Amino acid sequence: MKQISLATTGFELVAKRTRKREFLDEMNLVIPWAELLSLIAPHAPAGKTGRPPFATEVMLRIHLLQQFFGHSDPAMEEALHDIPLYREFAQLDAGITRLPDESTILRFRHMLETHGLGQQILATVNAKLIDRGLMLKTGTVVDATLIAAPSSTKNDKGERDPEMHQTKKGNQWHFGMKAHIGVDAESGLVHTVTTTAANAHDVTQAHALLHGQEEVVFADSGYRGVEKRDEIQAQHPNVEWQIAMMPGKRKALDKSKPSHALRDKLEKLKASIRAKVEHPFRVIKCQFGHRKTRYRGLAKNTSQLLVMFALSNLWMMRKRMIQGLQA
Repeated sequence: MKQISLATTGFELVAKRTRKREFLDEMNLVIPWAELLSLIAPHAPAGKTGRPPFATEVMLRIHLLQQFFGHSDPAMEEALHDIPLYREFAQLDAGITRLPDESTILRFRHMLETHGLGQQILATVNAKLIDRGLMLKTGTVVDATLIAAPSSTKNDKGERDPEMHQTKKGNQWHFGMKAHIGVDAESGLVHTVTTTAANAHDVTQAHALLHGQEEVVFADSGYRGVEKRDEIQAQHPNVEWQIAMMPGKRKALDKSKPSHALRDKLEKLKASIRAKVEHPFRVIKCQFGHRKTRYRGLAKNTSQLLVMFALSNLWMMRKRMIQGLQA
């Protein structure tokens, strides 16, 4: 018996609005494309000889797809061939005769790194959020997270990344880097990002995570004594530091005493504010899947993290921004 295909019966598959499509549609609405393109366009290749280059917007969209779904350059090239939704988001027409290869994708990424555009992308996104009243600058929460790096020595040089380092957290050893961020105490949006090797103490980057307009800064107990550091006294002498009590001391509080009960309530209040700094970390690690460094060296990974935290800000505010567009 001859098999009958669905196409011959006139049946057409209705495209389901998948979660991935919903995600890309929402991000497409909230990303400030015009501002980002005006930022990148002066550095894009002119294409005076050889094949005409792909449009800057196409390459930017492909670069953002890499950050959303954790694709390497070769994997991104294959995904563009395999997944129509990616080509649609990248605005690659159905009749196009060629797609960007991994070398083209790599060169665009190197262009962003060379000109320090990651930092400018974060600043551009934050300026847009400030204009919409979604980010205030009266308080800051600072924290850091470990990002693992490949510890294998099976490479050409037979060594691990020299700019990464190992550190002990609890009873567990980790090899990699640290991402230090300063976030808005009201909205939880990232305004400053720095990176170090994993063995750098959190308190050494505290001064670099402040924008200078905050009145109060919240931090966990790892930042004890930060207000006494020379760089803090020189650059931010009037900032009030709210540092968490050591866990052991808090556990020892006798809550039957009014003064101890009050201190415990104060610690709970400070903890509820500090919790906002964990949201961007959750977005890049769980939503975007960035749990391990992809490149060698701090510079390349820092450039990637700056773009990812800019996207995390947009992702966290996407609902409110879309409501503002529809109003």
